[in-house]
Amino acid sequence: MSEERPSSDAGEHEVIDEVRATDADAWAKACAEDLAAEKARRRAEYGQPPISAGEELRKLVDAVSEKLSSIQSPLLGSVAGPAAQQVVKQVVQQAKAAVEPVIERNPDVFDHLAAAGNELLAAYRSAVQAQEQRWTARTTDLHKDLDERRDGDEGGTGPGQRIDLD
Repeated sequence: MSEERPSSDAGEHEVIDEVRATDADAWAKACAEDLAAEKARRRAEYGQPPISAGEELRKLVDAVSEKLSSIQSPLLGSVAGPAAQQVVKQVVQQAKAAVEPVIERNPDVFDHLAAAGNELLAAYRSAVQAQEQRWTARTTDLHKDLDERRDGDEGGTGPGQRIDLD
């Protein structure tokens, strides 16, 4: 009594594994198609999604480096100009080399920093608007007080009357 499996069972397991692999591939393909269709629908409805803060930083670094590389320095003269440009290019390349890995490793960090900056800006705007409302309310009250003093003090020397010093 050996515990050897019949050869027909081995063939069935291979077929089942093949079907499962095919089902998994079909499922992954269907999910990818659905995701692509949903992205296309959202692009059509809302337009292009905003780029990430990391990509914005990358664009900023590229723009600044391009601008710095193209600037001719009249202060250094014609002799030191090419050497100074070479130094600027080298510094820009080093800065890009330092920033690029940080962006690659931590793309979500820049999105969180941008969101935090937006929250700080909203808090600042709220504080400024509240202070402006207090200032405008106070100046309106001061004008009322001055008008009341002027109207009630007919015979005296109010702020709107001329004082004779002779």
